[in-house]
Amino acid sequence: MSDRPNPPTDHRPPELAVIVPTYKEVDSVAEVARRVAAVLDGIDWELIFVDDDSPDGTAERARELARHDPRIRVIQRIGRRGLSSACIEGMLSTTAPYLAVMDGDLQHDETLLPRMLRAIRDEDLDIVVGSRYVEGGNVGDWSARRQGMSRLATRLGQILIRAELSDPMSGFFMVRERVVHGCVRRLTGVGFKILLDIFSAAETPLRFRELPFSFRQRQAGHSKLDNAVLWEYLLMLTQKLIGPLIPLRFIAFSLIGAFGVLVHMSVLWPILHVFGERAFLAGQATATLVAMTSNFFLNNVLTYRDMRLRGRQLLWGWFSFVLACGLGALANVGIADYLFQTGHSGWVLSALAGILVGAVWNYAVTAVYTWKRPANPI
Repeated sequence: MSDRPNPPTDHRPPELAVIVPTYKEVDSVAEVARRVAAVLDGIDWELIFVDDDSPDGTAERARELARHDPRIRVIQRIGRRGLSSACIEGMLSTTAPYLAVMDGDLQHDETLLPRMLRAIRDEDLDIVVGSRYVEGGNVGDWSARRQGMSRLATRLGQILIRAELSDPMSGFFMVRERVVHGCVRRLTGVGFKILLDIFSAAETPLRFRELPFSFRQRQAGHSKLDNAVLWEYLLMLTQKLIGPLIPLRFIAFSLIGAFGVLVHMSVLWPILHVFGERAFLAGQATATLVAMTSNFFLNNVLTYRDMRLRGRQLLWGWFSFVLACGLGALANVGIADYLFQTGHSGWVLSALAGILVGAVWNYAVTAVYTWKRPANPI
């Protein structure tokens, strides 16, 4: 005797799940649902909104829609942010064999969904990509700056993946469920370009096709593109190149630390130039404090973007960061001096060992005491 529940006779599982990551898009979710329902008539589908706890009530608005249409579902994520990770959670939450990803701001052409489904199913493809760069597609009214960022990111992405994909930066695609489940543990889930993540994580080259679409002008919601997004994209590429053994946050923390060295020198040099070598101690202390402060704010905005400190937490975070990095500097000097004095290594290796110990200390301690819990996302 089977222990499975008997489904209602009029219920059929979805063939297609449309995953829509959202943030501050309360004004567009109803229109997204209306358009998806209109173009997928005759197809068994479900629409999954994955909302990163939008303060404007996006998740509740989507729940209102779901109360009237059981094909609509909502995943509200608390203390977590990111387009790629939202897409992954949405794709893993469904039983549909075909998974589509599209934005919630109405810029993607939902009328392409039926054609995508026919292509992936009838041509036995792994993935179908909505492309802005094949014949018939375009980027709409993008600014020159955004077009330049997209071209740079596209070139970098094409270096990484093993496919002649014209638009690896597309956020509009359809993929087989088995492809996602086959590579999900190798996905970084970082940043906003899940398509590139899937292509680079697949163990074998994916069978794909690109279909043209025109990128629409934003009608509602807020743009998710900023300098931090490009930073996250570069970090994802870096981790794909070096492998998963080194945590992504540590890579970001170390890169910002390296930039802090430049900040330190740019502060120390003019002090010595004006006041001479007698001011070295005061200049070194000033440069160290400025560099630590710079590193703290950059890490707060970039490395720990999803756990960003604000208000009174920002002051405490700065104090704990400076204290931890001060102790890390002592560890750096102590280890380097010990190795050099005992003759275990030359001055270069001794210095590098001290820097590594200090970096690991700073990262570990500040991760626990400075950014110790998720802050409310903006």
